Amino acid sequence: MAKRVAVIDIGSNSVRMVVYEKTSRFAFHILHEAKSRVRISQNAYQNGGNLQEVPMQRAYNALKDFLSIIASFKARKTLCVATSALRDAPNKGEFLQRVKSGLGLAIKVIDGEREAYLGAIACANLLPQQQSALSIDIGGGSTEFSLIYNKDIRANISLNLGTVRLKELFFDFNDIEGAKKLIDAELEKLDGLDAARLIGIGGTFRAISYAIQINSNHPLDKLHAYKPNYKEFELFLEKILDADEDGLKKLGIKSSRFDVIKPGALILLRVLKRFKIKELITSGVGVREGAFLADLLRSSKDKFPANFNPSVRYLLDAHIDDLSHTNLLAKVAKELFDLTGDTLKIEKKYRYELGLAAKLCMSGSTIHFYSYNKHSYELIEDALEFGFTHEQIVLIATLARFSKRKLPSSSHVERFEALLPDISQLNALSYLLSLSVALLSHRPRNADFTLHFENTTLQVTSKNSLYLARESVEKVEVLKNNPIKISFL
Repeated sequence: MAKRVAVIDIGSNSVRMVVYEKTSRFAFHILHEAKSRVRISQNAYQNGGNLQEVPMQRAYNALKDFLSIIASFKARKTLCVATSALRDAPNKGEFLQRVKSGLGLAIKVIDGEREAYLGAIACANLLPQQQSALSIDIGGGSTEFSLIYNKDIRANISLNLGTVRLKELFFDFNDIEGAKKLIDAELEKLDGLDAARLIGIGGTFRAISYAIQINSNHPLDKLHAYKPNYKEFELFLEKILDADEDGLKKLGIKSSRFDVIKPGALILLRVLKRFKIKELITSGVGVREGAFLADLLRSSKDKFPANFNPSVRYLLDAHIDDLSHTNLLAKVAKELFDLTGDTLKIEKKYRYELGLAAKLCMSGSTIHFYSYNKHSYELIEDALEFGFTHEQIVLIATLARFSKRKLPSSSHVERFEALLPDISQLNALSYLLSLSVALLSHRPRNADFTLHFENTTLQVTSKNSLYLARESVEKVEVLKNNPIKISFL
């Protein structure tokens, strides 16, 4: 696969483009993305599904500029997919040929099941693992559903429900009851599907989640993997349906979505009433990422290798100069956890986060050595995007931020209290990571000491003097009522 790959997704409402860069075989990051709200399906559903000239020209102009951007990044491959607006259009051939002859771009029009599948593999690979989930991707012309069990996709269904379709056929005529009847009739095709969680893909779900996130003062500015409260979400949908434009603005809905947010909210509300799902999670990824992953993972059944995380690998590829040292840090941190965790009363589930924080805590040194902890924190919080809950992201970033000697500050803990473990757990984990960094401050190629814990005393045994390590350990801020004593032998 080419090192740089561009993906264009032509939806009913918007055309989106992203340029990805691979940093190793399966790791990648985003170089650039762009979006244009061309509304290619505008007035199509009132005209037998036929694309109209003005929207087609808008889409053509956007694609022309997208290709110019892609060329500037020297991407070696461009994947372009189109969904329901072109899929349903009797005159789609006219637009496809215009783009092919004028821009040299081949557009692949995918069917509804393929659209559902691409969104689902993006969620299965890039969200925290879902044991039983139903994804929903509300577009302008159609809505896709998939059943996800762990990383397996078991069903892909596309319904002729979409925000622009419902707007032009019902909402423009204030026929809300007609819209409800169509939605409910289409949803009958989902009979037999069941899942514990609903994954929201697409602009409607993200716009609503973002508004709720802002209104609730959620401490992490990240939409991917955000879990809105079910009751709050359901109530918010009802408020949207009852609001005028001024009311939508007060709710936090962007003006660009005023005309399509109500049809989308109605679809969501009818879905929630039909299923007994009580947990929600927002996906920041969808068809674009799915198209990219289908190409990237085509030789591994559309799945990353076991225990592989692309965000972690990207940070290691791009921001860690000495992998052997970070691996050693992680090894020592986990060994300290295993030896002292029961004494410090740390929950077993945090061992993974501690090891990962140890592995990534030096990532900021590539930016500026003297303030690397600050940069590590920011890099981890921003780049640790895929496969983690918000709680995990904040904990790993926090441990990295305070791995230099000091325990987490009260102001930081107060800011992220809703996502962090209780203070005793957090401080104990922070202490162990700082201790690991101190023990390896002389940067041995391999651990030149052994650890033994007995009767609340951690014994560090070495043939070497460990002068720098001893000095660094003395500077680590200890826990209140610290039950652990450290002895160098």
